[in-house]
Amino acid sequence: MDHVILLLGAAGIFGLLVVIQIVTRAGRPVRRAVGGILAGWGALGVVNLTGLYTGVTLPISFLSLGVSAVAGIPGVTLLLLLNLLL
Repeated sequence: MDHVILLLGAAGIFGLLVVIQIVTRAGRPVRRAVGGILAGWGALGVVNLTGLYTGVTLPISFLSLGVSAVAGIPGVTLLLLLNLLL
């Protein structure tokens, strides 16, 4: 049951990103939405890989994956700032 709710939530967030891209009249809205999600997840992965050298890592959880997917690279930056401040 939890998996169904999680999948519906992910589909809803993806649909919202596509609608935002369509409203802003972006070319190829699905590709841009997927690109933003992958860029956010990639940035989160790079932060954790370089954490071996810098000592700064972010925990991989549903919250961090969601923020990095929805907000992209600025979301990962915000997570880093919150991690350093709190």
